[in-house]
Amino acid sequence: MNILSLIRVSLRALLRNKMRSALTMLGIVIGVGAVISMVAITTGARNSVQAQISSLGDNVFMVFSNSFNQGGSRQAVGSRSNLTTDDVDALGVQCPDVRAITPAIRMGVQLVLADQNWATTVWGVAPTYTDIRKYDVAAGRDLADADMRGAAKVCLVGQTVVDNLFQGTNPVGTIIRIRRLPFEVVGRLAPKGQSAMGQDQDDLVLIPFTTAARIQGGQTRVNMILGSATSGSSLPLAVDEMTDVMRSRHHIARPEDDDFTIRTQADIANTVESSAKTMTILLGSVALVSLLVGGIGIMNIMLVSVTERTREIGIRMSVGARGQDILLQFLLEAVMLSAIGGLLGIALGGAVSSLISKFAGWPSQISPVIAFIALAFASLVGIFFGFYPARKASLLDPIEALRYE
Repeated sequence: MNILSLIRVSLRALLRNKMRSALTMLGIVIGVGAVISMVAITTGARNSVQAQISSLGDNVFMVFSNSFNQGGSRQAVGSRSNLTTDDVDALGVQCPDVRAITPAIRMGVQLVLADQNWATTVWGVAPTYTDIRKYDVAAGRDLADADMRGAAKVCLVGQTVVDNLFQGTNPVGTIIRIRRLPFEVVGRLAPKGQSAMGQDQDDLVLIPFTTAARIQGGQTRVNMILGSATSGSSLPLAVDEMTDVMRSRHHIARPEDDDFTIRTQADIANTVESSAKTMTILLGSVALVSLLVGGIGIMNIMLVSVTERTREIGIRMSVGARGQDILLQFLLEAVMLSAIGGLLGIALGGAVSSLISKFAGWPSQISPVIAFIALAFASLVGIFFGFYPARKASLLDPIEALRYE
């Protein structure tokens, strides 16, 4: 019997019990659907986060104060600032792989404009900040070196501040109050959206670092040092250079005594990748269990089918069907169940991921390669779990099969 005839016979056998065939495929449909939706969501989320990490700027690094001991208790990272403007100058001069660097002072303030106000974050930074973080100035101008030297009361505002304080109008040239001091808005930053950590990158105000230091009482300590390396490949070299300079300046002999921490984009990306892998393994395990359950269902139904069709098998053997024809027929039925279930599962997974993306706002990206692999794996499940019932059918004795009631 040729393969086309076997396919027709197998299809007729499956269509005789439509409901049973549909219920048998359900486990495969759920398993493949779970795989497709899981991969689509995790891939989309990973790409989205990577894009957000890239939006931080090219080859960005951040230097924070480390944890320290005080009165016998361990204090948290960043709870005390031991970074100074002299550290910033030293890193900029002594580290050849550092392209740009800026000190940063962070202040939570209430902005005031006439009868409007808005709570936001004010950053005291050098003019290099927008270059490091890849902020574009959409209107007006950037901070200038002259603003730093003169501790000028000028500022740049993010789009969220513009929307809430200026009601979306052009803020350039407007005077706002920051801690009761008048500041002229000299520029508006182009929108950047949320960061990889879910923070609004547009809800901020930038002022000259020297101005922020004067507001803080003339302090020379900084909350954070931000900068970028000359290239992606030189970022590890820049970190090593900065580590050596900081240890020399802070008189640190052992690495475990470091009173500073350097973080890079690679650290954030590795954390995201690790989380994504953990989630993929977790969801993949659930999908695998569903596929195994579906495979066991296929085996169970095929065994029932062999029992129900014993007489039919005997008649076919008595008119010339060989054992391998019977084996191939029942194997084809099992593979059809799993393959059709796999196709329906791909459609289900695509629909689920689209719905989640639409209503939950999670990004999703369906991979054709993963869809093909899931379909192939579902077919292999059908072959694996369908082989035993098919072989059992092929080994039936024709005489005994014809006697079967």
